[in-house]
Amino acid sequence: MTQIRNGIIDIGSNSIRLVIYERTLSGANRVIDGSKRPARLSEKIDADGKLPESTIRQLVGTLNHFKLICSHQGVTSIRAVATAAIRNSANRDEVLTMLERETELPIELLSGEQEAEFGFLGMLSTLDIQDGLLVDIGGGSTELTLFRNRERLRSISFPFGCVNLNRRFMENGMMSDKSLSELEQHVQGMLQRESWISEAAGLPVIGIGGTARAFGKTHQGSTDYPFTQTHNYPIAAAEGERLLAQLRALPLDKRKKFPGLSKDRADLIVPGLAALQTILRFSGGSGYLICGAGLRDGLFLQSGLISRDMLQDVLAYSIDNLGALHPEAPPVHVEQVHRMAMQLFDTTGRHYSYPARARRWMEAASRLFRIGASIDYYKYAQHSFYLIMNTHLNGMSHREIILTAAIASYKNKGKAKQAIQPYLAILEAEDLEHICRLGTLLQLAVALDRSEAQTIRKLQIDLTPPLLTLRPLETTTTLEVERREIDAMADDFKKIWQLSPVLQR
Repeated sequence: MTQIRNGIIDIGSNSIRLVIYERTLSGANRVIDGSKRPARLSEKIDADGKLPESTIRQLVGTLNHFKLICSHQGVTSIRAVATAAIRNSANRDEVLTMLERETELPIELLSGEQEAEFGFLGMLSTLDIQDGLLVDIGGGSTELTLFRNRERLRSISFPFGCVNLNRRFMENGMMSDKSLSELEQHVQGMLQRESWISEAAGLPVIGIGGTARAFGKTHQGSTDYPFTQTHNYPIAAAEGERLLAQLRALPLDKRKKFPGLSKDRADLIVPGLAALQTILRFSGGSGYLICGAGLRDGLFLQSGLISRDMLQDVLAYSIDNLGALHPEAPPVHVEQVHRMAMQLFDTTGRHYSYPARARRWMEAASRLFRIGASIDYYKYAQHSFYLIMNTHLNGMSHREIILTAAIASYKNKGKAKQAIQPYLAILEAEDLEHICRLGTLLQLAVALDRSEAQTIRKLQIDLTPPLLTLRPLETTTTLEVERREIDAMADDFKKIWQLSPVLQR
């Protein structure tokens, strides 16, 4: 396995972005660098529908700057794509010729259909969702994709985006009631040409791209949401209406100070959100789900460095990838703990009613409990909590990520309660109990391989209150280390389970 680094440059209508992806020596994939430059290309198209030479020159400078970053990072290949602003410009052939001549980069001009396809792939690789209407409001175009059972059914690209809507319907950063009504009619008029959009009634509207991310961050800022990730963030339909009204009423200078909203999005968020609300109403969508992945992730997926098997089980791939990013944990020990943790879960599950998704929490926690050792072995539990909380664990809701982190790092009820305290607004009333039950099971599984020698080849578990009897059927050596460890945790285990764990000789 060799380390490979790929650069992807997205020449968008609002901004130009570089992302550098790496496949590590352990086989994991991650982003190691990125850069963004504002462009607003759709805003700079002149009366003849052309991008002026001065704008093209600025674009050349940005691309060469990105090339230099890629060179310093040891990137082996760069893929540059252009979207709506260049696609729709009257002089696009001249623009592409000049860009390729001055940067020595081949520039792919994506069609609206390709843009929608790559955005869909990026979303599919990071969300565990079956059906929905995917919406990407860019600077100069908007792509809609209807999908069911994770299969893309229909896609369309419309020639409106937050930059050209801003240019047409905003004045000095403000949108009047009349302009809002005209924008809604403009967008709805285009939507009405595609009758299949109404088939999305009752499905979530999944937002990708800059407008959607800004919407998520701004909504979190307006509600003091305690979790920093916007990926897989649900927003009720009525909240979009509330936030649009709140932002539209603010003068531009005050809007720039709105919690969670970046200054360079302060004028674009209003037309972007107005268009998004119009799409939701027209489609009959049930609400919003913000996705942090999109076009660039879809392009990376096509590179072949990631197996498309990840699309079948997003969470399993994410767990494996996160584990591979922190390979210091002994893999045979982690696998042994995972196997025993799941056996304990299944045995206790015949006597205790777990939530529907609890098995997935245990799957993740029992594979990731040791990743914090990559920072410091002596405090690996708290570092594992931090890493799980601050790394995308795709396929899980925010609540589930918090639960998984708390289970993986569990030491006792007091420390677990302290760890989840900042996130109580996201959690449910019984979640601390779930954390304690699953956390103690995981600790018991760790104790069963305390020697890290995988001495227990086969284990039989009997649950007959007040005992949880652990019967090793095949062992390679004595279990004195494991027995002492289980005896030491027996009191704490009994407080949670009203059971005493006993490792038979």
